[in-house]
Amino acid sequence: MITPAFELTQDPDFLTIVIKVPYARASEFDVYFEGEDFKFYAKPYFLRQVVAGFRKIGFSISFFACRLTLPGRIIEDGREKASYNTDKGIRTFTIRLPKEIPGQYFEGLDMLTSLLAPKKSRSGKPLVEEIAASAGLSEEEEEEFDWEIEQTPYEESAESMLPLQYCYGFGNLRSGVFQRLQDELSDVIDIKAPDQTPVDERRRKRLAAEAAKFDPDHYLADFFEDEAIQHVLMYKPWWVDVHKKMTAFKGESHQEHDSHTFVVFSEEEKEQLRKLTNKSYLLDKRSRHHVYLGLIDILLAYCYEICVNEGDKNVESAWNIRKLSATLCWLESFTSIHDVVVSFGRRVLCYPLHRHFGLVTRAFNDTVMILQLGKAAVLKCLLDIHKIFRENDPAYILNDLFITDYCIWIQKTKSKKLAALSESLQKTTLTKSHIGFELEELEAAAVLVEEEERMLKAAGTVSKQQLPSSESETSESEESSSTSSSETEGSDSDERESSTSEDGKINSLQGTLQEERTAPLIDCNGLRQGTNTSTFEVSDEKPKVSLQSTSVPGKLIEELEKQMHTAIRLSEQPEGLAAASCILQEQEENRVPEPDGFSKDTTGKGNFLEVSSKANPLLLFCSTNEDED
Repeated sequence: MITPAFELTQDPDFLTIVIKVPYARASEFDVYFEGEDFKFYAKPYFLRQVVAGFRKIGFSISFFACRLTLPGRIIEDGREKASYNTDKGIRTFTIRLPKEIPGQYFEGLDMLTSLLAPKKSRSGKPLVEEIAASAGLSEEEEEEFDWEIEQTPYEESAESMLPLQYCYGFGNLRSGVFQRLQDELSDVIDIKAPDQTPVDERRRKRLAAEAAKFDPDHYLADFFEDEAIQHVLMYKPWWVDVHKKMTAFKGESHQEHDSHTFVVFSEEEKEQLRKLTNKSYLLDKRSRHHVYLGLIDILLAYCYEICVNEGDKNVESAWNIRKLSATLCWLESFTSIHDVVVSFGRRVLCYPLHRHFGLVTRAFNDTVMILQLGKAAVLKCLLDIHKIFRENDPAYILNDLFITDYCIWIQKTKSKKLAALSESLQKTTLTKSHIGFELEELEAAAVLVEEEERMLKAAGTVSKQQLPSSESETSESEESSSTSSSETEGSDSDERESSTSEDGKINSLQGTLQEERTAPLIDCNGLRQGTNTSTFEVSDEKPKVSLQSTSVPGKLIEELEKQMHTAIRLSEQPEGLAAASCILQEQEENRVPEPDGFSKDTTGKGNFLEVSSKANPLLLFCSTNEDED
């Protein structure tokens, strides 16, 4: 049988069923309804021409059939009505059926999978049969659901030493799955050998892995530079507006049962629901606790993914959801709501790109909204997760383990359970101290460092502001000093001009003496030593001149002293000394007296190249040697 597309609506007195059946004739369909049962059959017209051929070769003939189990009772009293429409090329059957109790509200008409009749077993008698299921559900509704599971210490026994296979998956109903999927194991979950790892050991390994993965630098970077995070926090997913409408509607009409009407399923989502197989789950109280707490964990991870990607899907969407959910990634079985929230907060601060505590709070609030909207909103989120995992190659295994069963199970869950779950979650508090990574201490230390850097920058700014004022004072002092120095330089320049004129005379005199002394020097000893000897004579007299000329500035005196020491080093030649003294004696005898202007300046001071009239001891020593020769 082929299940056609169908949808159900209601008003206070009638239930309306719309069935879309392409390639069917209006004259060849059957409808049956009584109490909570509704059945629809139709033959596709194109099969009638080849029905005999199909039967001969062994093919079975397909029929459009819709078998529903309604949430309320309907009756046949003559008010029922059916119509057939072919507008827009789509053949639709619209059937209106009267309610047995006028004004009764049929809950869960959008839970299409739960409305489909479950498939019957091929065996004569079912292996497991539900007895008094309705009575059990009513008792479950009446009792207060405690979301804390009692912890029992684990004790080793002889039986526990045997190589057992531990359960996991939805309601811990699966085992041995990953023994057949060793290649995909590392791409789907973080735990190794889950079939041989008990729940307590999984938790210890998960906490150790999270502690090793936490990066303080990454956390502080997102804490201080949070522009991108603040941007994504402004995004509003679809459930925010729906929650506002529901809250406003409740305030006006005080009708809680109409809250689900605000959640609308798309055609694709309806097709997903029709493809799911309706079945029942026999869960004990402890397993139901694990299922509800696992649902919170999965929804928290999904809300984070929707927030950070602003509703768009990408290649990292499947990774984000399964990595942030310890239920999916570590096959964790939680025991309290607080443990679920703490685990999610730790994983947000360890694994994804954006690691900010504000994202944890945002996902927490979004999950509370989804649960308050009821099972329709929860189912819409689960269908989206199912689609994300279906399109990701290794993550499809998580659909088989968790998401498909959650999509079927949530449709049969009572709304009161989800309301109580959302209330308990809303009362749960989560602070940074609960995470366990010393976040408050890290933030306090980082804030102190930031304040010190700001103080240093402020001090540098103040010093830069004070620098121009000090520079102005310095410039004023420099101007005053330059004024005084200019006056001093004026007086010094006069002295330098006079000394420059004297130096010119000295240089001309020195050139004349150099030319006169060159020829006799060569004739006397055959060596050219005239320059050194003349320099020696001048350097011998230079200290006297420099000491007498007190008007010469200090820098000029230092330069003259350096020239004097250089001349003394050049004149240290013993052989040329005697020859130079002889030549000087001959030149002294034959020299014409120079004018007084060459030896004395206008002030009466000694000139630099003034020839001393005193007797030279070297000349006497030289003449003595000549007499002996």
